[in-house]
Amino acid sequence: MNEVSSITIHFGSFELVIQQSILVWLVVCVLICILAWFAGRAIDKADPSKAPTGLAYWSEELYNLCLYVVKGNLRETTGRYMPIFGTIMVGMLISNLTGLVGFQNPTSNVSFNATLAVMFFLMIQYNAIKKGGLMARLKGLTEPMWFLTPLNIIGELAVPLSLTMRLFGNILAGTIISLLIYTLIKSLAPWGYLGLTLTPFIHVYFDVFSGVIQTYIFFTLGTYFLGEQVSNEEI
Repeated sequence: MNEVSSITIHFGSFELVIQQSILVWLVVCVLICILAWFAGRAIDKADPSKAPTGLAYWSEELYNLCLYVVKGNLRETTGRYMPIFGTIMVGMLISNLTGLVGFQNPTSNVSFNATLAVMFFLMIQYNAIKKGGLMARLKGLTEPMWFLTPLNIIGELAVPLSLTMRLFGNILAGTIISLLIYTLIKSLAPWGYLGLTLTPFIHVYFDVFSGVIQTYIFFTLGTYFLGEQVSNEEI
């Protein structure tokens, strides 16, 4: 595991500390921009009468994967939200795999997850107000009976908190367990080197499988609550 967890930048008396997880996310964003540019060129050059190949094919498969996650919840509004959710989803998938090369996963940083969760929360509230107006939104918090209003408010606030802590807890737990296993193997050297044969399986579960599943759950839940406000179709 990489021991450098943050970078400190000094501006006179001001000190800016940037966590490794945030730097990893910035790098992932740059890589996505570069890949998207090449993918766009590949799609423009592709013959629509033939099956896509190469980068155009993988871009289409990735789009279909993201579409599968959000379409059931967003329904007829899927096209409007696919650019932002598809981009963030791909970024989260890639960032969850950075543990394979020894970097800290951005989703193991609670502030990163909270930012995405608050984004969902604000989108939900904005579209709820846009859909029926501010008074209708406030009235909805008092239904079905006025004395349940505090519980309804808590339920609304629980959405970003649940999204944040579920993703943070699962990803961080995987990181800690992997680190503990590596520490155990190191302490048992030289016999511990035999344990290195187990590490690929550890990363397959905690970095690949768990990362994909947690990304799926995060966007499935987030778009479910958003879909209740933006979609007019019945599930």
